[in-house]
Amino acid sequence: MSESKPRDAIALLKEDHRKVEELFKAFEEAKGEGRKERLAREICLELSVHTALEEKIFYPACDGKVDEELLNESYVEHDAAKVLIAEIDAAMGESDKFFDSKVKVLQEEIEHHVEEEEKPKSGLFAQARDADLDLGALGERLAARRSELRADYEKAGIPKPELTTMDEVAV
Repeated sequence: MSESKPRDAIALLKEDHRKVEELFKAFEEAKGEGRKERLAREICLELSVHTALEEKIFYPACDGKVDEELLNESYVEHDAAKVLIAEIDAAMGESDKFFDSKVKVLQEEIEHHVEEEEKPKSGLFAQARDADLDLGALGERLAARRSELRADYEKAGIPKPELTTMDEVAV
């Protein structure tokens, strides 16, 4: 039995980014409400797990080691995405004329966020790598927690968003 090679934290987070990009692409091409709804549910699940991983493990490890304003912006972008995720999740199975538009805006927000994290030399990931963090150990923690969160969210549903930078909103 072959053992999979451990990934560092940045590789794992980039893997999440690629997966969500593929899901958004599939959503754009999907025909039929049932297929779009299933893909939107998967997008919401993946992004909810990903944001929790970054906010609870990766960002705290970066605190004080990367540009503070860039880190703060990441938290704000996550909060905006979490509000949209909650809106999309609540609209599942209901007729919402803005459903596709909400998914599209979420996609645009995520694309911007990913670009800022992955920007060569100055992005959050480049700064984290330059900060000499133990990315291997962080990757192990992220991978273990990812499995737990995915199982929890699949079983109980995506939790109400915990916002870091905004007051609670009615979603």
